[in-house]
Amino acid sequence: MSTLGLEPSDTAVVLFDGTDLSGWTTRDGGAPGWDVAEGIATVTRTGDIVSKETYRDAYLHLEFRCPDMPEATGQAKGNSGVYLQGRYEIQVLDSYGWAVPGKGDCGAIYDLHAPIQPACKPALEWQTYDIVFRAARCDEAGNVVEKARATVVHNGLVVHNNVELRPTGGALDTNESAPGPLLLQDHGDAVSYRNVWLVRLPEQGSEEYGPA
Repeated sequence: MSTLGLEPSDTAVVLFDGTDLSGWTTRDGGAPGWDVAEGIATVTRTGDIVSKETYRDAYLHLEFRCPDMPEATGQAKGNSGVYLQGRYEIQVLDSYGWAVPGKGDCGAIYDLHAPIQPACKPALEWQTYDIVFRAARCDEAGNVVEKARATVVHNGLVVHNNVELRPTGGALDTNESAPGPLLLQDHGDAVSYRNVWLVRLPEQGSEEYGPA
């Protein structure tokens, strides 16, 4: 089922509402240089953008659109990335029509897990990521005792089912014990984003029974 245009719930934190990038910075804390017009933020080769909001467990929704680059191939074709907590990259790429997507194609956990099924739409069409993210669990010394995990739904199709994560190259840091932001990657291609929001999730449910 498509979630294109899904509106944030009452409990959501809106990261980009289409008006400006006041809730974002560059990697070094500066003002983002991406173009914002008609509710859309587009890469302009000015660097990655990083949300001021940080989170641990969360449900994330965002919509993206790859440019039409018919002469480009492979990783040069509409490339960007969505870094959960600034650490774990969900690849954005125009890999439409590739029957067996790999670890670097759209929907991949970059260089770690290929999508279990192809879900990419053609260039210039809006696409959705709906991600349930479970942050790493760490001991008091900061050592990871349970790896971070994610379930990723791409255009209504499950492409990752509760898979384990590790920090991707280009991550902001590898301090998995700390909350982290959302990072949207500038890989040099004019990829666009809109309708970006998250809902923070409790790290565990109650151990009690409900009302009798």
